[in-house]
Amino acid sequence: MNDKKNKSRGLGRGLSALMAETSGDIRNERDGRASASEQRTPIERILPNPDQPRRQFDQEKLDDLTNSIREKGIIQPLIVRPDPNVAGSYQIVAGERRWRAAQKAQLHEIPVIVRDIDDTELLEIAIIENIQRDDLNPVEEAVGFKQLIDKFGHTQEKLAKALGKSRSHIANQMRLLSLPKDVLGFLSDGKLSAGHARALITSSNPSALARDVVKRGLSVRQTERLAKEDPSAPKRPQSTKPQKVKDADTVALENDLSANLRMKVEISHLSGSEAGKMVISYSSLDDLDDLCQRLT
Repeated sequence: MNDKKNKSRGLGRGLSALMAETSGDIRNERDGRASASEQRTPIERILPNPDQPRRQFDQEKLDDLTNSIREKGIIQPLIVRPDPNVAGSYQIVAGERRWRAAQKAQLHEIPVIVRDIDDTELLEIAIIENIQRDDLNPVEEAVGFKQLIDKFGHTQEKLAKALGKSRSHIANQMRLLSLPKDVLGFLSDGKLSAGHARALITSSNPSALARDVVKRGLSVRQTERLAKEDPSAPKRPQSTKPQKVKDADTVALENDLSANLRMKVEISHLSGSEAGKMVISYSSLDDLDDLCQRLT
């Protein structure tokens, strides 16, 4: 009989149980009862998680946390696990900001709670913890969603339900990863917002438009208009045929579907008939995959 953990466990089950246990330990300490699992450990024996999804830490917030720790110490212990590669050391599961701030505050020991967690749970918990606390920039959040789907087989629907976010939010964030690296760099650095980036996805040259948007300090609405005009896109030859004017109901339906799918939708009725066709345009294979998931 295989005793390995069932990989189809519910998303975040390990995190919920972990946080519940930790909260109980902290309450015991505050009530004057010693915690069975909390211990003070030399800070040099604590190592960061190499798969930490967050790559950028706000320096101002880190300085504020450092000052708080200097005055009051670390109130909530870090959650760690025995490091699988370094004997006698521990790897951070949750609380890297506190660990970084404690180093700046020159603490020699910090409180930790040790948990037995495997590599899969470690990555899953690290991603979910950061997403739930809104500590990630849009690119890091999108990468986190992609990791949860690619590594753990979670669906967008399951992520939305477990993380308390809309499915459209998860789909929109993941679409950002189709942008070039330089545009993602602007987004990570805060020079572009997620709204700006989404407007650039359909552009034929998002890098050039992104540089223009940053240089001119354009708003999201201005960026949307610029992307729609897209002077770098090849011009279509002017048709000599008179253009058919669509009725208002058809245009409204196109707009509603386009907004919901985040893809361009065109509806054409056959003259004198109730038949017609609907065309959905996608800008990447990820969009196509997302559309196929919705249809199936």
